[in-house]
Amino acid sequence: MTLLPIKIPAGKKIFFASDFHLGAPNHATSLERERKIIKWLEKIENESEIIFLVGDIFDFWFEYKYVIPKGFIRLQGKLIELTDKGKKIILFSGNHDMWMKNYFLQEMNIPVYHKPTAFIFNEKKFLIGHGDGLGPGDKKYKILKNFFRNGFCRWLFGVFPSSIGMYIAQTWSRKSRINNSKKEEFLGDNEWLWIYCKEMEKKQHHDYYIFGHRHLPLDLEVSSTSRYINLGEWVNYTSYAEFDGEKVSLLSFE
Repeated sequence: MTLLPIKIPAGKKIFFASDFHLGAPNHATSLERERKIIKWLEKIENESEIIFLVGDIFDFWFEYKYVIPKGFIRLQGKLIELTDKGKKIILFSGNHDMWMKNYFLQEMNIPVYHKPTAFIFNEKKFLIGHGDGLGPGDKKYKILKNFFRNGFCRWLFGVFPSSIGMYIAQTWSRKSRINNSKKEEFLGDNEWLWIYCKEMEKKQHHDYYIFGHRHLPLDLEVSSTSRYINLGEWVNYTSYAEFDGEKVSLLSFE
């Protein structure tokens, strides 16, 4: 696929955030987090040229034929408000919300990407994705990922009444690592997404690798001309990144 370079107008920025995990660990704390995310969106609105939401925005998401998960209406309303104003938002699915189909595109004009995708902004090349299943190790998860992304598995889950499906999802979600409120630890040279970036850089140059999933705000050198940015998460952090047309900075809201 031929990449079309995008020129960012002077004074505008591209913003990146991931791993909001809305719905976890309970309604009250999720709602508080949702309100904070909306404040962040309001803060960056005037400066933004594009907003990337890079996966696990929801702790669980499934689009039935006529039903979507209850809640998160404040965020959805804000996203619709932004796109109605002409703001461009791009969404990536993560391992918690992989079962996204066409709801966001049809209702909010927000395209959804399911795999790492390359973009060129101001002659800088970006590789952007959620990050799950990349790099060495974690073979059990990679097998599960392929299983759950399978069309038959999606169809089978959709056959369940939504009340049963959501009960299964919530039970599964309570066992996820984001729900134990424990911060992730930096793995040093064993950081598997960092390893992935280094391997990718040997094949094709990217100025920036932007990922989530790891739940740690990270800004690491891949090569002398390339960096790996992990966006962290919004349960223990409020981290995000911005590209000002020249460089990417990892920041914190509040």
